[in-house]
Amino acid sequence: MAIDKQEIEKLKASLSPSSEVLTPDSEGYAESIKRWSSAAEKTAGLVVLPSTAEDVSKAVLFSQANKLEIAVVGGGHGTSGASSTDGGVSINLSKMRHVSVDPETRTITAEGGCLWADVDNAAEMHGLAAVGGTVNHTGIGGLTLGGGYGYLTPAHGMVVDNLLSVQFVLADGRIVIASATENPDLFWASKGAGIGFGVATKFVYQAHEQKDPVWGGMLVFPKTQLHEVLAFGNQILTHTDGKVFMLAAFGSPPPALQPAVMTVVFYNGTEEEGRAYYEPILKLGPLADMTTVVPFPKMNEMLNGPMFHGARRTMKGSAFLGPLDTKFAEGIFGDYEAFVAQVPDAVMTVVAWEFMPYKKILEVPQTATAFANRGAYGNLLFGPGWTDPKNDSACREWTRVMSKKARAELEKAKARGTDAETEQSVGEYGNYDSLGEGGEVVFGVNFPRLVELKKRYDPENVFSKGPNLVA
Repeated sequence: MAIDKQEIEKLKASLSPSSEVLTPDSEGYAESIKRWSSAAEKTAGLVVLPSTAEDVSKAVLFSQANKLEIAVVGGGHGTSGASSTDGGVSINLSKMRHVSVDPETRTITAEGGCLWADVDNAAEMHGLAAVGGTVNHTGIGGLTLGGGYGYLTPAHGMVVDNLLSVQFVLADGRIVIASATENPDLFWASKGAGIGFGVATKFVYQAHEQKDPVWGGMLVFPKTQLHEVLAFGNQILTHTDGKVFMLAAFGSPPPALQPAVMTVVFYNGTEEEGRAYYEPILKLGPLADMTTVVPFPKMNEMLNGPMFHGARRTMKGSAFLGPLDTKFAEGIFGDYEAFVAQVPDAVMTVVAWEFMPYKKILEVPQTATAFANRGAYGNLLFGPGWTDPKNDSACREWTRVMSKKARAELEKAKARGTDAETEQSVGEYGNYDSLGEGGEVVFGVNFPRLVELKKRYDPENVFSKGPNLVA
């Protein structure tokens, strides 16, 4: 359905001078609908690039008046298509990237279109760091509103556990603050399910002192050392000093493009301390050792290379209860090898095991935030990457099959006994979901409360792009 040109002109005239409104024939339109995963791109009927929350409010009301779907995009990193729309209105926040830091209170205020690089770099100037994503060209909005893990999570918890307030534009056009003291129920919902309640135009985070550099980087091991690497990872899950994190990914790195175990190690301390801690795997003799001492923001750049823009990607998350059964993981490696042999175009595929100490995560009760994936486990990600659209269905089906296999293993492990919080957790990180899981699956015990809040804040389901919150 074509959007009335007169209505578009009225919208343009009402917005602030630095904002833009693009139609499919506008210069810059093609760039504005690009996403990190080209498989998540859709042809919007209209793209609005607001400069202020007031502009966002006008775009939200315009969309409803013209019965158009709304999709909000910050970094565009999701693979579910939630930040894109076919024929609707794309509210593109890329003009809203201002960051300010208050060194006295150690707080960071960032507009909704910021990438994590914007936050990292601003914080570093004051000897601070925020809990944020491990790929710094990810947008802060989607990652924050879905929970958010990062290298500093072992020390300071989830991104949402360090969130102090959010400015939202609601479905009725109102601009409100959600915090512990203002609209606290909306603030609770924003910590994990925020995408379903409005457009987040500003975030305030608690930052933490980070004056010293960190040690970390990539180690590449042959598949014959998979057991030793993952067995070492198991001890990280229960580590308590907050300084370590390890990600072990099955992938096929260049130049050989042969399946291997790509391991990212992190230590918030000196190189000497880091190498001493990781000695059990360093002494295995990795095929490549790219570890180095860097300022914290540089650590968040290290995965940017393999996570480049423009490939076709999908992803699905699961979890693994500690200690991980390395025999099960070896079986998954075999599945990965078979898949990339069957679909050579999918050589960019990764299977990532996140060995993140969970002590700090579990200090916050499951029902204290909408985010319901707090457990004594690590995240598991299946992330196919390919180039040819003809392989879309094969890659998505493999993701579906593998996530079911991982879910079955997780439930089997939980049945052997675990703590109450883990028992209540969903075992699935919503930000890793490309397959459109329902709200009950993603939010578990918190779903009923979210349904009631959705009725209050967005009864017409204007913000429908995340996990369904309409019972």
